[in-house]
Amino acid sequence: MAEFFDALTDKHIAFIEKQPMFFVATAAKDGRINLSPKGYDAFRVLAPRRVAYLDLGGSGNETHAHLAADGRITIMFCAFENPALIFRIYGRGVPVLPQDKGWADLAPHFTLLPGTRQIFDIQIESCQTSCGWGVPMMELVHDRETLAKYHAQSDPETWTEKMQDRTTSIDGLPTRPTDRYIGAES
Repeated sequence: MAEFFDALTDKHIAFIEKQPMFFVATAAKDGRINLSPKGYDAFRVLAPRRVAYLDLGGSGNETHAHLAADGRITIMFCAFENPALIFRIYGRGVPVLPQDKGWADLAPHFTLLPGTRQIFDIQIESCQTSCGWGVPMMELVHDRETLAKYHAQSDPETWTEKMQDRTTSIDGLPTRPTDRYIGAES
C-alpha cells in the first residue's frame, strides 16, 4: 500500500543514502517523456523538502530542457535487496550551471566529477513509498567508470566548443550550454 509524505523523514533519507542508483523522469507539454538512470555518488539530500543531483554531460540534455519548460520532476529509488521498497520524490526542479549564481552554494555538496555539466536543485512537493515486490533482487558489482574516464580524457577547449552547439533538446526545447569545462583537475 502506497503512503504519501510532505517531506523526507530520517528513514527515507537513510534508504536514499544506501541506493547506488536512481531514476529521473521529466516531461514538457507536447514532448517526449524522458526517463534516465543515474549512478555514481551524485544525489544529495539538502533538507527535508530539498534535494539535488550532479549531472554529467551525456548523450542529451532533456532534463534541463524539461525543467526549464515545465519544472516537474520525479525521482525514483528502488531497493534491489531486502527489504523491498520503491521510493518516489515528486517536485519541481531547476538546472544550476557552473556560471549561475546558485552554483557556489550547491557545488560544495558534491565531489565534482570530470564532465560535470550542472546540478539539478529540486524542491519536494511530496514523496511516496510503495512495496517494490516486483523489483528483482540484484547485486551491485561496481560503478561503470566509462563516462568519467571519457570526460577526464577530453580536451577542455574541444568539449566547451562542442557543448556550445547543444542548445536544443530532442524535441527542440531550448537548453543553456555549460560554458565552463569541469575536468579532472577540478
